Amino acid sequence: MERSDFKIEICANSVRSCIAARDGGADRVELCAGIPEGGTTPSAGMIRSARESVDIGLNVIIRPRGGDFLYTDQEVREMLYDIQVAKDLGADGLVFGALCPDGDIDMDVMSRLMSAAGNLPVTFHRAFDHAADPFAALGKIIDLGCARILTSGQRATAEKGTGLLSMLVERAAQRIIIMPGCGVNASNIRHIATVSGAREFHFSARKPVESRMAYRNPAATMGDGRDDYSVPVTSSDIVRETIAALL
Repeated sequence: MERSDFKIEICANSVRSCIAARDGGADRVELCAGIPEGGTTPSAGMIRSARESVDIGLNVIIRPRGGDFLYTDQEVREMLYDIQVAKDLGADGLVFGALCPDGDIDMDVMSRLMSAAGNLPVTFHRAFDHAADPFAALGKIIDLGCARILTSGQRATAEKGTGLLSMLVERAAQRIIIMPGCGVNASNIRHIATVSGAREFHFSARKPVESRMAYRNPAATMGDGRDDYSVPVTSSDIVRETIAALL
């Protein structure tokens, strides 16, 4: 298999991660804030700085909060505003998804978001993994005109979800791209590719980077007890190694 047979997208949580993704040979980044929540909309400043810093594909996630994918009218309005900001700041694509209470695709909300996206390609994100019927969801997402679906095959990791992933690739019949993500790494990417038949892959390739702070106060923590003195950042070496393991 040749490198040109595949597309690699890195889930980037910062401009620094975007640069590392580019340097490691990625084709595209999905720019996110709020990684512990599964990815939320990045700030306008982050989008602009990322666009100025890298010339690979820049997809921006549009997700107003963590948790489920059932959105209020106010949250949808916020998403529409964020789509316009991302477009104005030079995003190459957008990433979003919305569900109904019964786990069906929310066609009304998605149609509004797709209309706002205009000509930008849209990835339906891992809201898909919470859809009640993956095959019915696949058909509706195709009808909406999305370019791809990011999915772990409705399992905890893409490696565990290869059975559904392979069926989705087959049923998609090149009408939409099925992109495995979640837990993809150098040790399993080739297996996932072989079993599923997928040709685009999404992973983070992050490792902790120690803080440069000399003074530290461990008694005052920020948030839910995570280490305040290290930051997970995409590693260009891990990106490169994972791509090499695929070929």
